[in-house]
Amino acid sequence: MEKRKVLSNIEIGNLGKVLDINCEGDDRRRFLDLGVVKGTKIKPVLISPLGDPRAYEIRGSIIAFRKEDADKIEVFEV
Repeated sequence: MEKRKVLSNIEIGNLGKVLDINCEGDDRRRFLDLGVVKGTKIKPVLISPLGDPRAYEIRGSIIAFRKEDADKIEVFEV
């Protein structure tokens, strides 16, 4: 069974696969430039001491997203 979630709800160490990016314009372009496209595997790896932002492993790189940005990325938990 597929568990659809937003990226910010994936637990540390679990793997998510991108289903959709729910934004337009500059935000969407930034995600695409960072390699966040449909089918990309993303793994949360670190949380800052205050809980926001979180760091994610994407295509071999570690990239930090604030919760408000991670909420725009729809994934399913693998």
